[in-house]
Amino acid sequence: MGRKILFVTTDQQRYDTLGCNGGTLARTPVVDALAAGGIRYERAQPQSVVCMPSRATMITGQHPSTHGVWMNGVPLPVDAPSVAAALHDAGYRTALLGKAHFEPYLDPFLRFLENAIGRQGTEPPGGTHRGFEHLELATHGAVGPLHYSQWLAAAHPEAVGGFYPTLDAAMQVNAIGGGDTGAPQVKANPIERAWYHTDWVADRAIAWLDSLGGDDDWFCWMSFPDPHHPWDPPEAEVSRIDWRDVPLPPGYPADRDERERILDAKPRHWRQWYDGTLVSNYEAPAEWVPATLTADQVREVNARNAVECELIDEALGRVLHRVAERGWGEDTDVVFTSDHGELQGDFGLLFKGPYHVDALMRVPLVWRPAPSAAVVPATVTRPVGLVDLAPTFCAIAGLGPGAHMEGRALPVDDADADARGFERVLTEWDSELFGVDVHLRTITRDGWTATVCEPGAVHDGTEGELYDLGEDPLQRRNLWHDPGSRAVRDDLQADLFAHQPPAHRPRLALQAPV
Repeated sequence: MGRKILFVTTDQQRYDTLGCNGGTLARTPVVDALAAGGIRYERAQPQSVVCMPSRATMITGQHPSTHGVWMNGVPLPVDAPSVAAALHDAGYRTALLGKAHFEPYLDPFLRFLENAIGRQGTEPPGGTHRGFEHLELATHGAVGPLHYSQWLAAAHPEAVGGFYPTLDAAMQVNAIGGGDTGAPQVKANPIERAWYHTDWVADRAIAWLDSLGGDDDWFCWMSFPDPHHPWDPPEAEVSRIDWRDVPLPPGYPADRDERERILDAKPRHWRQWYDGTLVSNYEAPAEWVPATLTADQVREVNARNAVECELIDEALGRVLHRVAERGWGEDTDVVFTSDHGELQGDFGLLFKGPYHVDALMRVPLVWRPAPSAAVVPATVTRPVGLVDLAPTFCAIAGLGPGAHMEGRALPVDDADADARGFERVLTEWDSELFGVDVHLRTITRDGWTATVCEPGAVHDGTEGELYDLGEDPLQRRNLWHDPGSRAVRDDLQADLFAHQPPAHRPRLALQAPV
């Protein structure tokens, strides 16, 4: 027998939502315990701050430019390299439970297997899909063809209408508000907790694990749809945290004049979105103007988000308990992370988009190696990326990294990181939406983050962002045009372009907005 791998992902979860990362709002004792017994990464970054490119990076071990999923709605080719396939070929049993999103969701004719399989079963035609022999899929709502929606409609049809309606009549992301404050994408959901997709994902993971033999090696990707908006957890759980008692987050400038001065010092697409004149991400409601966001709405969104994080933590605890009951506890590695973050009130904004700051670009990452491996617990402060996950899974399984992989197995401490040259991490953004194209390239290195705004509909190539993360952790002072910081900016910019990954050719086609 070898080491088993439980890979746990959330969707759109900030670094600071975990207690082990300094979070004080959500209680996350299960992940905190994993961090205490394993390795916690202080500077883990996705290679894209939207779902499909980031998830494609996790499974391939490649940057978005290389695997070709340059924005949401661009499907990852079915024959793209997959770490799950490498593990399956090595004898691992493989499953993906929850959110996949390697293929577009807006798929009315079910062209893509990840949507069609919900009406076909749980075993892909031909035996595997991207290396997974078992699929039970879910997304944020309760309509559509995925397994969770089909199950809820059959078992508890009265609960389907309780979820937030993600799309409006024009097939745009809904801007309607709810809750106590009218915050966008908030709704009271009367669903019972046991029927909500968080517990459903954990239930399906436990059921799959129970189907395995005691001597099987396995790779289980348990992918929770939360805490991504809409914020509509079971209403009976919302009372865990009274939004009226929630302090405003440090990243929210409460004074409107100060907020707008900060935005005006950033590249122009920041203020344009705040004023409602530019939308460059389909998942941000086109009819919502961020300048209308109130302090109380920020509090309510943060409270509901924290409730969702607590439910995930508790669901993970149930799965880990079952792993231990099966006798696998000593030989199971657990990796917990998210595909990207959430603005959650920072700079007076919600959701996500081409905004390469820590709210979106710093994610939780905890790796608790199998206790039998006797790895000493540590905190890694050097930069790492989600591109490093696939080679890490290969290393756990005793395999070499695939020749296509651009990341490296995660370091186990800072000395290991220094010895193996973990100096920089790259993040990129490309989008074309509503006739507007935006292109960003970012490097984080030596305690600095630099972003180049490449030419497009909004930028002419001269704009950018430069932040000293030590002196300005909230990234409020853009030093891009500061004469005293020019040498640092030029050095980082040169390093950024010296390490750009190769571009996928031909360019993959955009087939849906999300």
